[in-house]
Formats: sequence, C-alpha cells, structure tokens
Amino acid sequence: MGEVTVNTEWLSDCSGCHVAIVDLHEKILNVLAAVKIQRCPVLTDVKDYPKARVGLVSGAIRNVHDREAALKMRESCDIVIAWGSCAVFGGPAGAGNIHTPEEIATAVYLENKTTTPAPPPSRQVSPLESKVTPLDTVIYVDFYLPGCPPHPLFVFEALSALVEGREPETAKRSVCAKCKRKMEKTEVAELKSNFEGIPDPERCFLSQGYTCLGSVTIDRCLAPCPSNGVPCTGCAGATMQVLTEPNRDIRTEIAERMSRLTRIDREEIVRSLERSAKSHYSYTMATSMIGEKPTFLIKRWIEDEEADYEAGGR
Repeated sequence: MGEVTVNTEWLSDCSGCHVAIVDLHEKILNVLAAVKIQRCPVLTDVKDYPKARVGLVSGAIRNVHDREAALKMRESCDIVIAWGSCAVFGGPAGAGNIHTPEEIATAVYLENKTTTPAPPPSRQVSPLESKVTPLDTVIYVDFYLPGCPPHPLFVFEALSALVEGREPETAKRSVCAKCKRKMEKTEVAELKSNFEGIPDPERCFLSQGYTCLGSVTIDRCLAPCPSNGVPCTGCAGATMQVLTEPNRDIRTEIAERMSRLTRIDREEIVRSLERSAKSHYSYTMATSMIGEKPTFLIKRWIEDEEADYEAGGR
C-alpha cells in the first residue's frame, strides 16, 4: 500500500509513549522503511498538522490546548490510535478529578510547603478543564493501545499492522498470564506493604499478602514488574471484565482472590485498597467505565480515611 504517513501528538502525559518507539531498537528500521513520520513533537519541529494516514495520540485531555490538539489530529489523520494508558483511560492525571481546578492551583502555587508561594499561571498558559478525560471523550478513536508505555512488542505489532493494512492483533489476557509466579493457598494472616520483607520469588504476591493488580490489569507489558520482584500497579489499565461489568471492581476482585489464597479477611483487604484508592485506581479513574461505576466511591473513601486519621484510628 506504499509509504504510510504518520503524525504523532503529545497531550498531558510524561513522554514515555514517544520514547517507546525508540525502544523498538533495530526493529524500528523495519517500521521506518515503510513509514514516514511527518509530525512528532520529540523528533521534529513541525508545528502544523499535515495530512496523514495514521495519527498516534498520547496523553489525556487535561486543558484547552489538549482538546484543540486532539481535534486537529482527528481532522488531519485517517486513523487515530489512542496511544498509552493516559490517552485510553486518562492515566495518573485522572487523580485530579477528585479536586477542582481551583483547589489544585491553590495547593500547587499558594499552599505548597516545598516552594515559595507564587501566583497561579497567567492567561498565557492553557487553562485546566473542569476534569481530566480520555482521548475518546473529545474525538473518535479507531484503535486503542494502552500501556505505560505499551511494550515495544505491542507498539511494533500495531505499527506493522497499519503498514500492512490489517487490524492489530490484541490479546485480552491479564498480566497474570505472563507471570511465572504460582498462586498457592497459604497461612498468611496479615497484609504487607510492598516495602516490607523480601517476597518469595516463586509464589504469587497475593498468596504472600502483598497487593498486586496483575489479575485485574490487561497485559500490554509482558509482566516485567512481577517477574522482577515488584507487584503490578495496574499501569496498563483494567481488564475488560472489570471495565465492562457493573458489579466487578478492582478492590473487590483483588480482595476476593487474596482472601481465598490467605487467611486475611476479605473486608480488611477491601478497606486497605480503599485507603490507597488514589494509587490503585490512578490509571483508570478518569474513564467513565471506572469513574462512573456505582461501586467507585473514592470521595467517600477519602472522607472515611480522613475521619479515621482525625480520630486517631490509624
């Protein structure tokens, strides 16, 4: 089908998804042989949006600039890919939805204990929107490639598929599918923080009382964290079962599995996950599939935690 033209855009994210292209190493030569990158904020100084076959958009919609850039990408590209967890789900910036833009500006610029108080940004800076949202709340998205960033294997497959004129192959498995650890029933009776002790390298983290989100996270990483002694934090986003079924929830799914594998009470696990909800839901709370679930009550969980703290309940 000839050379494929590509535009990329970088909205509210950390740049990791753009760096993932470099992580293709020698495979990038196969891609570049059939792809012409026209616009890429980290590689070119092109400011406009030339007509392109494929558009890769990373980052969430956080401010007015993001919205305008997303619309320009949709107008200029035949195919748009939401590239990375921020574009697909809203990403860590979604934690800002718990607060108003005014509260955030006050905390960052006026009441920040680590910096000298400064006035909020002037009108020269694109203002924050009322809430953080995924890319598809603003434009139509043709394909989704979550991950933080997506593993180079999935990046290469997606780009290769588009060059070849086919739909990318995607698996619906969880991170656990690529994890070598064994789920075993144990006599563990207490929850552990990730910095406590040295986990058994052969046994599932849940069996040892450590919170690991691998079983509720879609695999777009090939499980490098649990394979190297680090519990999964859910950076690729929730599995389709959690996203699409109203009564399935990250905290209850994890609590159900861990309580069956250990002697830890299910409700104790649920409460622990609620206390750390900003961390455990950080990648997905901005998407309506999580943030608008009847089971997602993060503001109440935060209020309960603050009340316990004030009462000395910790």
